[in-house]
Amino acid sequence: MLFDLAEFQARKGRDGYRWAGEAWFGGDIDRLLIKTEGEGTFGEPVEDLEIQALYSRAISPFWNAHVGVRHDIVPNPSRTYAVVGVEGIAPYWFHLTGQMFLSDKGDLRARLEGSYDERITQRLILQPRAEFNISAQDMPAIGAGSGLTDFELGARLRYEIRREFAPYVGVEWSKKTGETARLARLAGEDPEAVSFVAGLRV
Repeated sequence: MLFDLAEFQARKGRDGYRWAGEAWFGGDIDRLLIKTEGEGTFGEPVEDLEIQALYSRAISPFWNAHVGVRHDIVPNPSRTYAVVGVEGIAPYWFHLTGQMFLSDKGDLRARLEGSYDERITQRLILQPRAEFNISAQDMPAIGAGSGLTDFELGARLRYEIRREFAPYVGVEWSKKTGETARLARLAGEDPEAVSFVAGLRV
């Protein structure tokens, strides 16, 4: 089990929190992979909460393909998606994940994630991180427009007390774009935020 992100976010307005974790069962070739991620603002209901259940199979020494289902508990109305994707290590040790999602309503979405561990020392590690979310069509019911809906760019500096336990600090810039940004403004939300984060990777 790995929680890559479990953090407090200090930002303009009200402070928030975020998590991203996964657990897997199986061997080096075949695995059952459970993923969860979400975020929210203190004192308010959770803003985003998703769970994925995936069958993962190694297709090369550094890459896994996976298929399965994703369910978004929040935002409402909830959505269930079929998932297909790949995850692995690209040249120069970039960790990349690409997923496509087809919902029970016929909505097609995609997500691209990437990170890189730059070892300053054996214990001190700087991790730049990026995430991009894309939608093939407008989904006003959940506040998403077509095209690039939002992205996140950040960097986190962690100290591995042990490989299994590493506190970190960092900064993250998140922005909603296009129609998604317009829908956020209509809902009274700021489509752009800079957060200073502190958390644990465990």
